[in-house]
Amino acid sequence: MAEGKIIDRYEIESVGVKTRVNIVDEDHTLYYKLVLPEVDVATSALLDDIKERLISSADIKTSEVLDSKTITDLKKAFEENAGTILGTELPDLEDDVKNHFILSMVHELLGLEDIDFFLDDDKIEEIVINSAKEPVRVYHKKHHWLATNVTPKSEMQIQNYSNTIARRIGREITTLNPLLDAHLMTKDRANAILMPISTKGNTITIRKFARDPWTVTDFIKNKTANSEVMALIWLVMQYEMNMLLSGGTGSGKTSFLNICMPFVLPNQRIISIEDTRELQLPQYLYWTPLTTRQPNPEGKGEVSMLDLLVNSLRMRPDRIIMGEVRKKREAEVLFEAMHTGHSVYATLHADTCEQTIARLTNPPVDIPHSMLDSVHLNVVMFRDRRRGIRRTFEVGEFVPDETAAKRGDFKFRPNVIYKWNARSDTVALTKVNAQLYERIGVHTGFTEQEVLDEIQQKKKILESLVEHNIRSIDDVGRVMNRYYVDTDYVVDLFNKGKDPKKLLEI
Repeated sequence: MAEGKIIDRYEIESVGVKTRVNIVDEDHTLYYKLVLPEVDVATSALLDDIKERLISSADIKTSEVLDSKTITDLKKAFEENAGTILGTELPDLEDDVKNHFILSMVHELLGLEDIDFFLDDDKIEEIVINSAKEPVRVYHKKHHWLATNVTPKSEMQIQNYSNTIARRIGREITTLNPLLDAHLMTKDRANAILMPISTKGNTITIRKFARDPWTVTDFIKNKTANSEVMALIWLVMQYEMNMLLSGGTGSGKTSFLNICMPFVLPNQRIISIEDTRELQLPQYLYWTPLTTRQPNPEGKGEVSMLDLLVNSLRMRPDRIIMGEVRKKREAEVLFEAMHTGHSVYATLHADTCEQTIARLTNPPVDIPHSMLDSVHLNVVMFRDRRRGIRRTFEVGEFVPDETAAKRGDFKFRPNVIYKWNARSDTVALTKVNAQLYERIGVHTGFTEQEVLDEIQQKKKILESLVEHNIRSIDDVGRVMNRYYVDTDYVVDLFNKGKDPKKLLEI
């Protein structure tokens, strides 16, 4: 087979060592190829012997493996020891080969060997090991699914990866307990399934945790949402109203929830409850993240979403963020928290506002319609796999169904305020007379016109952030923090068209 045409190339960096990546078109199929330095067979055998000696001499405790400083310290130790040995036994070894040799030791001792290269690539969202018979595949932000030039050596190697992941969180994965849902040191989420449950071979799927998380600026710039929708959500969150995020798998529910968090007032306590830690909030926010825990092989030690939700109500939260609502009891406690005055945000699987109501009021969630009155806003996310885009599909509210009421049946129906148009790829206002504006007025004392004016003011601020490319999570957070601390000054600055980067100055 021909070597293929390179259509994209860039570098990734791991522990200070740079490695080149080529995206190659071979016979009209794209491949992800790591470009590692080549060495002859004799040198390779000697390097393997040196690596084995260095690794076997390393005395590393489990607690050290979980310490973020360990990699840096080990690299320094390896550089010194490896430099001494290589200087004696391979004095003419090129620097590039030497650096990658040290990097491979760090990956082997502390990580998942060559899989760590993919973890260091910010352009990769997902990593999949299907078996030892197939190359590792990755989901690339630009090029989508790609086969790589890395193939596991054996099924035992894949199982060792799974065991390494499990041990670091105090879990086990065995033939009797062949499923694992865990997170790596890097906070990436890992799922493993052993043979024979996975019939092709041992399988690992890693969903990467965003190193540089999305912000509202990014969402407006890439048209995932528009500035007017985000201004409305900002207003809803500012005045502690409740919101549900709906959508299919991978539609961007959690990402959307994350970009909304800077809209929370800085002096309020936030409790987040997730299966795996995915949210990343600005540093200034008062945030306590909680995550669930699976039971051990004896079936003990489980901490469920419900356990954490019930416990969070004893922690004096102002805002509660909950991962996906799946069960009736979780929903009942969550809606009870709304009724008792807590501001609640949660996600669930549903493709429209109408489906959100159906999902909540039918098994397995199955809560009564009367509880839906506590939800002020429902945002529905959509992923177009063909075009590789995510969009805010609907923004709506739940209102009493007058037709059902005439039959003596108390139900809620969706009232869609904004809806995405697939043909024009725009989100447009569909209902001017939303009841939400009146409900905001109850919280704020604003007239409907004042609510609309407030949305326009916030829209202007958000568009200025886009114009001046203020996009990091902490920079956006600092602007929001300054807005709440000195609203008049910030509004005046934006109204006069001044550079909002002044707000980032200490």
